[in-house]
Amino acid sequence: MHTTQRRAWLRSALAPLSAVALASCGFALRSSQKFPFKTLYTGPIAASPLLIELSRQVAGTGGVEVIIDQRQVERADVIFELLQEQREKVVAGRTSSGSVREFLLRTNLRFRLRTREGKELIPETLLVSTTDISYNETLALSKDQEEQMLYSNMGKDLVGQIVRRMAALTSL
Repeated sequence: MHTTQRRAWLRSALAPLSAVALASCGFALRSSQKFPFKTLYTGPIAASPLLIELSRQVAGTGGVEVIIDQRQVERADVIFELLQEQREKVVAGRTSSGSVREFLLRTNLRFRLRTREGKELIPETLLVSTTDISYNETLALSKDQEEQMLYSNMGKDLVGQIVRRMAALTSL
């Protein structure tokens, strides 16, 4: 057998084995979330990028209507309350001359989920996401854009955690 024939034979022999190994370890692609409610009230979303992302992700499943108008809160099965959304930027490292070399970016998010009647489905929860960003004064504009992108990515990650927690609910 030539080397190329051996490689082709090995690939064809190992492909089914790797599929079996992935299936047996519990690996599964993330699928669309299923929620035990049909309507979710978030309140006005214009002021919060995280609420905009939450509304987008929940409505994107196709099974839940997101209500943002306070006059329609009575239609909601559940109410999402964003208690705190805070971004922090802390100096994490300095050069020997005292210039900032690195920042720690942190997003804190406190929320809870309850029914319209007041039953807590997800009690008050604090989620925190952090990341480091290097800093160079000569690249200040691009570092500012990178910082905004990192905050956006952290927000999407936090919203994904919230959506998974809501999907884990079994009943109202």
